[in-house]
Amino acid sequence: MEKIKAYLVGEIVSSAEADAFSLYKKSHFGEPKEDKIQYSIAEAMFLLEKDKIEIFSKDKKLSRKDFGEKCRKIDKKIQIKYPVFKDLRERGYVVKTALKFGADFRVYDKGSKPGEKHAKWIVFADHESKQLTWHEFSAKNRVAHSTKKNLLLAIVDEEGDISYYEVRWIKP
Repeated sequence: MEKIKAYLVGEIVSSAEADAFSLYKKSHFGEPKEDKIQYSIAEAMFLLEKDKIEIFSKDKKLSRKDFGEKCRKIDKKIQIKYPVFKDLRERGYVVKTALKFGADFRVYDKGSKPGEKHAKWIVFADHESKQLTWHEFSAKNRVAHSTKKNLLLAIVDEEGDISYYEVRWIKP
């Protein structure tokens, strides 16, 4: 498979190439929108890092560094969110955005297909230095519970290592 040619227009990365549709069917990267596959910023960064995609802005091919700078302007938290996306994806999970839930990601169990099964987790990523109040924790937990998902807190430390904390509701 040749590199997929994708375009950054505003805050959206998309491709109309046949290989983009093939990759979506095989590995669930991107979302079909009209006649294109649209990628989240994290998906595009991951595919660029893995040499599966090349990204253009107008007619200029973007380097990883240039694309990274554009991503930081689009999403102020991408430096915390991307390592979490990458780690989960490399562990074999399908990771999608969770903007409509007010979270960073929704994560599908290994072997699950978005649209056929529900996500297992809703993920909030943060740096270890960020303090979380009980009110904020409760709000995150309520979002996960109301969407029938488990809450997964992804905490990134100074070295870039990630610790995951799963929170579930139980009835004693």
